[in-house]
Amino acid sequence: MTKPLSLLRSILLATSLCLPASLVAADRSNILWVSSEDNGPELGCYGDDYAVTPNIDKLSEGAMRYLHCSSNAPVCAPARTTIIGGLYPPSTGGEHMCSETILPEAFKMFSAYLREAGYYTSNRSKTDYNYGMAGDPWVENGGKAHWRNRKEGQPFFCVFNCTISHESKIRNDIDERDKIHDPAKARIPAYHPDTPESRKDWAQYYDRLTMMDHEVGDVLDQLEADGLVDDTIVLYWGDHGSGMPRHKRWPYNSGLQVPLIVRVPAKWQHLAPEEYLPGGTSDRMVGFIDFAPSMLSIAGIEPKPWMQGSSFLGQHQQPARAYNFGFRGRMDERVDCVRAVADQRYHYVRHFMPHRPCGQYVGYMFVTPTTAKWKHLFDEGKLNEAQSAFWKPKPSEELFDLDADPDEVNNLADDPAHAEVLARFRKAQADWAKEIIDVGMLPEHEIHARAAGAAPYDMARTDKYDFHAVYAAALGATSTADGEQPDWALLRTQLCNPDAAVRYWGATGHLVHGGRTGSIGKNSLAILRTTAAGDPNPAVRAVAAEALGRYGNADDLKLALDTIVATADPAQTSAYASLLAVTAFDELDEKARPIAAEVAAIPKRSKHPKSLRRLQRPRHGKGPLRSRHRASEGRKAKKVKKPKSAKK
Repeated sequence: MTKPLSLLRSILLATSLCLPASLVAADRSNILWVSSEDNGPELGCYGDDYAVTPNIDKLSEGAMRYLHCSSNAPVCAPARTTIIGGLYPPSTGGEHMCSETILPEAFKMFSAYLREAGYYTSNRSKTDYNYGMAGDPWVENGGKAHWRNRKEGQPFFCVFNCTISHESKIRNDIDERDKIHDPAKARIPAYHPDTPESRKDWAQYYDRLTMMDHEVGDVLDQLEADGLVDDTIVLYWGDHGSGMPRHKRWPYNSGLQVPLIVRVPAKWQHLAPEEYLPGGTSDRMVGFIDFAPSMLSIAGIEPKPWMQGSSFLGQHQQPARAYNFGFRGRMDERVDCVRAVADQRYHYVRHFMPHRPCGQYVGYMFVTPTTAKWKHLFDEGKLNEAQSAFWKPKPSEELFDLDADPDEVNNLADDPAHAEVLARFRKAQADWAKEIIDVGMLPEHEIHARAAGAAPYDMARTDKYDFHAVYAAALGATSTADGEQPDWALLRTQLCNPDAAVRYWGATGHLVHGGRTGSIGKNSLAILRTTAAGDPNPAVRAVAAEALGRYGNADDLKLALDTIVATADPAQTSAYASLLAVTAFDELDEKARPIAAEVAAIPKRSKHPKSLRRLQRPRHGKGPLRSRHRASEGRKAKKVKKPKSAKK
């Protein structure tokens, strides 16, 4: 099969190079994307017997399903930022939820290149990019965008986003006629408690998938009605894992694995992957990082050399990767730093903030009844080990065998039988971080302070960022390998380093290992006092203050609280440093009660990224953040008909 297809591809490509540009432009494939929000491969065509998705199943019969497609990020904004930019957001400063950063001046969003090549480009209508609209990517963007608005004969790249499966739709009212899934028959993952709340939410999630499937079918019917099926390459994909807790927002397989179905009409078979077979499957490792170069390749445009993915479609196909890479940064008001690597069998997760549980309180997430009930049962001590892990500090490394353990509850990182596998994935993660120059190893305050209005991608390639030193500090400060003792001397040395990012990881390491041992030594406390009181960097001061307040004496606590108050005002520091300070206030809990009124009085408005504005807009009555200890105290889930908050 592959040899004739390759020969045909070569002949057609050579022929196209001899045609006038006007004829080539008039004979290019259309491209249609139909995406759906907040869903993994819980579809009938992916073998889920509980799902009712006839339209997507029908599409798959004449298309190819990818079995290992990664969203790279487990939440909307950084996932869609990966797609549109063709760059891993940890290389650009765009990894955080609803962050605001910029691309290098010479780079454009990939659809801008299609537009320049004569394509009608439209998006209907979600963007959620962390770059704004670099390069004027859309001819039309909004609720009325449609290929029917293009010029006659103009090739199109059109995107339709189905939002009915969004997280917010799991917990709101649903019409009785749409309730077609029996909660009693829902599969409950091993990490979720089997409660009425969990069963209802899972059943409604699947109900929403059926409603989403109708929307997908409607778009495909319009394509057929317009006689464009034979001229259009179609891609259907979900934008990350489901809106259920431990799916969306977490770079486990449940948060990163998404459906990808590609249909290439017979007329355009020379643009298909060599393994393409209608109704078949592909084991190739693909991800959102590959979408930009692949769409350019379909249009006959060579992928830009700075793009970090590999084209799997079109005239310029590139070799497949051995791994997919994932990441998690700040999720709304909660700071985190996680990296992930997967192949067809194993999934490796490296936590750089293992002292923070997976279940850090995020207000938007706790509206889902499953989340609130899950936390309540944990507080009451009614969960088993697999169900409790979400609410406890994390190991620094996790390794899962997806074949044997699809729910990822059996961590093999400390299993001697998997030592070689662990070493292989450690190296893959480190090599990737070095290759892309992972800016996310800097605290968010430092990303923007060092970039000083320029693109963080460019900043990272100057002497403003010693990646190797900072990455080594992050690794050394946060390792909690089984039986490994804290290296307090290393952490103290890091606190004295001239690089603020190294000092940040030194302070973070004291939180990590203080939590493991229950205390830190007097020598570390002495340096933390100096750091909390006088470090020139507010991000470092905030983290040092948290460690000092947690493990020091009464005088240390007073110093820590004074530092938190001084650092929490974004007008004096930045929204990012303010977030770290208010997080320290929240984590110190009752110890921080003396400054509760001062923290609650943080200015209510500031010119900062929208997801951080909640820091200046207290919602819970006891300061800007609701303590993890109060997260499940009798809070009832809202009934949301039309969520006013931005969809995430």
